[in-house]
Parts: sequence; C-alpha cells; structure tokens
Amino acid sequence: MSTLPEIESVIGAVREASRLMLTDAFEVESKGGYENIVTSSDLAVQDFLCERLASLLPGCGFICEEEGICTPDREYVWVIDPIDGTANYARHLPDSAISVALKHGNEVVMGVIYIPSRDEMHYAMKGSGAFCNGRKISVSSRPFDDSVFCTAMSTYRKEFAGICSDIIMETYYQCNDVRRYGSSAVELCLLASGKCDLYFEMRLMPWDYAAGILLVREAGGTITNLSGEQPRFEGPDLVCAANNAANHERLLGIIRSHLAERPYED
Repeated sequence: MSTLPEIESVIGAVREASRLMLTDAFEVESKGGYENIVTSSDLAVQDFLCERLASLLPGCGFICEEEGICTPDREYVWVIDPIDGTANYARHLPDSAISVALKHGNEVVMGVIYIPSRDEMHYAMKGSGAFCNGRKISVSSRPFDDSVFCTAMSTYRKEFAGICSDIIMETYYQCNDVRRYGSSAVELCLLASGKCDLYFEMRLMPWDYAAGILLVREAGGTITNLSGEQPRFEGPDLVCAANNAANHERLLGIIRSHLAERPYED
C-alpha cells in the first residue's frame, strides 16, 4: 500500500503553483465556443502540479481537465482542475481556484482548494475535519427558508437552460437568495465554510467537484448526485449539496420534480 503524502506537502505544491497565475501575459484559446476556454496559465499550473504530485506519490494516476490527461486505473488518482473558473480568471474577475483531490478507488481521501484572490487555502483529510487557513470550518445551521443558494446554468449544454432555470426559480421562491460565482470549487468552499447553504449544478466533471465533496462532508454537509449517491467520477454528473441532510433532501426533491433522470449521457 502506498504511503500518502502529508497534506502540508500538497498545500505547498498548490500554493507554489498559484504563482503561475500571477501574470497578465497569458494566452486564451477556445476549446469549443466562447464559453469553454483554456489559458496558458491553466496548462502551466496543471503541468507543475502533475510533476510535483507524481513525485510525492510515485505510481499514482491522474484525472485532469486539460489536455486529456486520464490514467484512472491506479490505486491512487489525483483529480486536478488547474483553474476552476477560467472564464473569471481570463476576465480578471476574482473568483477562480486551484482544486486538487486524491482519490482511492471511488473515495476521496484528500482535498485542497486554493482561492488566490481571497488567499484562502481550504483543505481536508478524510475523517479529520475541514479547514481554511488553519482554522476548522463547518457548514451553517440555517433553515431552508433562510438559505443562500449557489448555482449555475448548464454553461456548456445550453439546451438544458430551461430546466436549470425552473429548478433555480422554484428554489429561489423557497429560500432566502441566490448567488452565482462562476466556480464550483469556490462555491463548495463557501458551503463548507457556512457562507452559503445550498448548492446545485446540473453538469459537472470530476475535477469540478472532487475536492469539494470531501470539504463539504468533512465540514458536516451533505453532497450527492441526482440518485442520492456519490457522484460517479466518470463523465459529467449532477451535484446537489446542502448544509444538512434535511435541506439536502428538500433541494433534491425540487430537482427531481423537474428531472426524473439525468437528461444527458456525456
């Protein structure tokens, strides 16, 4: 069995990688339309992290957003989003994050999310709680009707915008208010920190949610896919999260009233 790296080593690697984002000289390329882009900073951060994390855990695999890097058949697999919220980063908007998770089988055992604009380093080890900048964090205790709901439209599949809108509107009428930050990693950190209380997005990839799953759970929250199970780490999946089981069940009920099953295969 492999010896896991100390989380402090992973935090150090993520913080060092974030310095590669501190440039205005990045290039932007389309991966398929204006809404799906990659910057040279994404690629630089990912290359750095793959090299550093491979040295920390020899023989590991990777699932990465950029360049089709995917070796999921190893005992331990790093799941990396080098910049979650690339559209924000490319426009010099504040909310983007580096997200790194370590997966053992279908279980996330370590998660680190760094938000450079806030200088917030969120991290968790399975069974050890969730932390931000060394301080233990936990979800809120707010009831559903006083909850702030973080969400997004289905950016890359706009044909699902109507369903998303219906879910968002029904939830909005039952909760306090709605926020949209443009980064699922940032929003899951906000939920884990008790700053928002509900979360839904229709179509996320494993690198979007892997680290956030562990942070939310270790902070006391509930997070599942449409079936009420852990997201699959295979292709896109729906993600529903809340500060407690009752609020999660209520939000999932709203989603299911509009979606009997996932409306997409890829």
